[in-house]
Amino acid sequence: MQQSRALTKYIRISPRKARLAAGLIRGLSVEDAIVQLQFSGLKGGILLLKTLKSAIANAETTHGVQRRDLEVQEVRIDPGPTIKRAKPKNRGGRAPINKRTSHFTVVVGSR
Repeated sequence: MQQSRALTKYIRISPRKARLAAGLIRGLSVEDAIVQLQFSGLKGGILLLKTLKSAIANAETTHGVQRRDLEVQEVRIDPGPTIKRAKPKNRGGRAPINKRTSHFTVVVGSR
């Protein structure tokens, strides 16, 4: 069984929000997954679609597999580094603002 993967790092979306889009495409055929992500309306869906298309291109060039024969085998959203900012509050205080990042991993393979 041929497998190809694509990895996108340091995406500026929190992993929790990106995992909503990842749950939509687990175990689907590649063509169904593309349609699902295009019409999901989620920011994570648009960002994940880019990684999915990269994994498909990797499979087609390295293994010579047709797009219609591929399925999504694994989608993993891992947390990346957090960018830390602060918002001023009353009496010299501060409120932390954590800008979270994600790492996307998509593995596609033949059925």
